[in-house]
Amino acid sequence: MLRLLLLSGLAFHSSVSARLFTDPTQLPNREYDFLVVGAGTAGGVIAARLSENPAFSVLLIEAGSSNQNILAAEVPFLGSTLSPNTAVTWNYTTTPQIGLNNRTVPYPRGYVLGGSSTINFEIWTRGSIDDYNRFAKVSSDPGWSWAEMIYYMKKSEHLVPPTDNRSIFGEVDPAMHGIQGPVQVSLGGYIGGVDRRVIDTTREFVSEFPYNIDMNSGYPLGIGWTQNSVSSKGFRSSSATAYLAPAMERDNLDVLIQTRVTKLVAVSHANGVPTFGQVEVAQTPTGPRLLLNASKEIILSSGSINTPQLLQLSGVGDPALLASLNITTVLDLGDVGKNLSDHAFLGNHWLVNSTSTFEAVGRNASLAADLLAQWNTTGTGLFSDPGANQIGWMRLPPNSSIFQQYPDPSAGPTSAHYEFLPVNGFVSFVESTPATGYFLSIITNIASPLSRGSVTLASSDPFDNPIIDPALLESPFDLHVMVEAIKTAKRFVEASAWKGYIIQAVGALNSTADEDLASYARNSTTTVFHPVGTARMTSYSNKNGVVNPDLLVKGCSGLRIVDASVLPYIPAAHPQACIYALAERAADLIKAAWC
Repeated sequence: MLRLLLLSGLAFHSSVSARLFTDPTQLPNREYDFLVVGAGTAGGVIAARLSENPAFSVLLIEAGSSNQNILAAEVPFLGSTLSPNTAVTWNYTTTPQIGLNNRTVPYPRGYVLGGSSTINFEIWTRGSIDDYNRFAKVSSDPGWSWAEMIYYMKKSEHLVPPTDNRSIFGEVDPAMHGIQGPVQVSLGGYIGGVDRRVIDTTREFVSEFPYNIDMNSGYPLGIGWTQNSVSSKGFRSSSATAYLAPAMERDNLDVLIQTRVTKLVAVSHANGVPTFGQVEVAQTPTGPRLLLNASKEIILSSGSINTPQLLQLSGVGDPALLASLNITTVLDLGDVGKNLSDHAFLGNHWLVNSTSTFEAVGRNASLAADLLAQWNTTGTGLFSDPGANQIGWMRLPPNSSIFQQYPDPSAGPTSAHYEFLPVNGFVSFVESTPATGYFLSIITNIASPLSRGSVTLASSDPFDNPIIDPALLESPFDLHVMVEAIKTAKRFVEASAWKGYIIQAVGALNSTADEDLASYARNSTTTVFHPVGTARMTSYSNKNGVVNPDLLVKGCSGLRIVDASVLPYIPAAHPQACIYALAERAADLIKAAWC
């Protein structure tokens, strides 16, 4: 029913209009200083920041559509209707996942201005001090450390009041946040009984579930209030609305949509080093190809799936793979497409004694319409809220027996092994919401997975989807963590705050045997769509990896990557805040190189 609201004409919030082109032949120029490939979370930042310098000319190229007039991309509560299998996602599907009993799972990525920042679930978490310090260590660049990156985290954000305008004293630490950045960040603005029960549980079970006033302090462990990329007026704040829209009036920025980059072209070779200076674009598989020129750099911001795909299509990657598809190797970088890491997602459900869960909205079109009308009129109410007002981050005990068999994949003692997300309703990417009953979900995600997957070409056709294998729960370590997370969720609802509210666990969650819970996890886990690592950053001296610490591609010139693919490890966080900060630093690195 909520998907039908996509067709509603109640509210449309204008975002991007000027200097927007839908046909590459309409572009006023064929050469720009910078070609930015992909208008997602990072690409929007890069285009906006580089075009601040009037001496630079910038073209931003997006395969998908405009984000204008997409109601669900503006209403926070409707974010879940944007994927999978919609016009604003790439609609990918994984390979059969060994760790999921050979199930395939949908793998949506944003196919729209703003990319995945336009279709995500809006949760704003930075990760831990250890996450960033590990980036700095593996890259041998202290600029990627927490102490240096906190500047860019704050630069990207503007902490604003929640839509209910309540006092948030004790729910967030304002000193840890930016107050002038483009992305508006707020706490949930629709507070209900489940929220009070969650907070009461942190007071009763202080040792296992300590309250954390602000998990974006670099010390995320514990349970606290969720921060979201939502404005104080109740709108999603994305890279398209926060960065790109204000930049669109600049004469030195053009944006081209509905156009796919099919190849990166090396324009010269000197001493075996290719220089990339052109991109080939097309709008259909059989349509004409057009070359566009970059006088300074091509900046690849296509994300962890499309960035390695485009590199491989351009002859950058593993020579054996390229040769098997009759693609000439331009640059031997065997790590392209490898090291894919993602957060495995599981919705755990309890039947509850309530009629005020999200099921009440999903089954009542009149109520849903009233809530949408409230949002349209005042920017308040349930629809101004993404839906998960608290979030938790947990670690296994340090003496856990699993560490005798496997190394700890987390970045350090401040980083979580798993995430814990209570939701006032039935949340699953595997099962449909039951027709009857009212539910509590506690989502458990693997925050620091050991499993690694890959992205490889299916063919040399740029319009064919790549082969995506995130290797979800493939490592026994990850499965062990998921089982422990399930057991933690079950202990959480044993607090007195839930007495009289919880009726019973649903399905296999009732079992107390680890073997049963492991089977249940394999059958019901999917992903929360956080792929990283497929063009990983390493130090200048390291011959492995894909980019150097300045994010320039190793072994060539003229080509830089700025997106989640460069992260050598997945942060123990919903990664959008990390990617915004990464892109902000990258923009400064690029400016410094050319000013």
